[in-house]
Amino acid sequence: MEQWQTVWVSMKTLDHAPISAAIIKERKIRMKLNRLVSTSGMDHATWLEYRKKGIGGSDAGSICGLNPYATAISVYQDKTQEEVTEKEDNESMRQGRDLEEYVARRFMEETGKKVRRANSIFYMEENPFMLANVDRLIVGENAGLECKTASAYSADKWKDGHIPESYEIQCHHYMAVTGADAWYIACVILGREFVWRKIERDEGIIQMLITVETDFWNNNVLARKMPVPDGSEAAEKILSEYYGKSDPEKVIPLIGFDEKLKRRSEILELQDKLDQEKKQIEQEVKIFMEDAEKADSDKYSITWKSIVSSRVDSKKLKADHPDIYKEYAKESSSRRFTVKEIA
Repeated sequence: MEQWQTVWVSMKTLDHAPISAAIIKERKIRMKLNRLVSTSGMDHATWLEYRKKGIGGSDAGSICGLNPYATAISVYQDKTQEEVTEKEDNESMRQGRDLEEYVARRFMEETGKKVRRANSIFYMEENPFMLANVDRLIVGENAGLECKTASAYSADKWKDGHIPESYEIQCHHYMAVTGADAWYIACVILGREFVWRKIERDEGIIQMLITVETDFWNNNVLARKMPVPDGSEAAEKILSEYYGKSDPEKVIPLIGFDEKLKRRSEILELQDKLDQEKKQIEQEVKIFMEDAEKADSDKYSITWKSIVSSRVDSKKLKADHPDIYKEYAKESSSRRFTVKEIA
């Protein structure tokens, strides 16, 4: 994933080599809509089952390490677990579904283009595990449309023609599967504005995306081998779910991690130094403020407020009223990770 992120940044900032005439001729500039199944009238549980049969557009950003909210490990879990589990619905997800039609209509109003529903899950002929459940297809063009909604807090991610990387790679995934020349993406930033962008087909990005997804499907999903973690909270959560309980009778040799654990120790030492430096700066500001609650400069606004809080003294409650403590105590289970250096 680190390799892909580096390549992605490079390709976004440097000019690409021109696409050869042979590649353009070979593509024939026509969509290849290979239908896996119709989604018209399909219930949500069945749709989730079909999602497990391959990699979809919303999975692509996570696999490539470009999605801040999900990771390759979570995609791996989704594709390999026996039971189909639906992600917990929230208001943001609900609005995204409900406003899809509105986004499509706004796009048509803004651009004068016409769109239609596909009502199908498509697959890539050369790589059948690559799937596409697209929002809309553009009438009269070799292109499609992805509809998004975003909160006002995410408006900066769409400034100056920018597109969130995870969404952009999702559109390239759809172009890979369908053979489209371009993909449009439209977004309603709630309470703020409506934006739309056109993403041209980039053969270099698509070929590398195919390589990454093929490697993930063959060497992780089919091989039932968990991907390398990326240090994200999403990865930590999945690992806690997978390996929730430890076996006290099981001890294994630690092979191949000495250098990485040495680096971990160096990072911890650096973190301690940086944390101390941060606290020193804060303490200097506090001495300057004395009993003032607020201090402002042209660039910063500092508050140092008096806050009163109360907490239950659990030790005293347990000692004085053990029955009440037992009734209200909530037990939780987790695994503590510690590292000790052996001299």
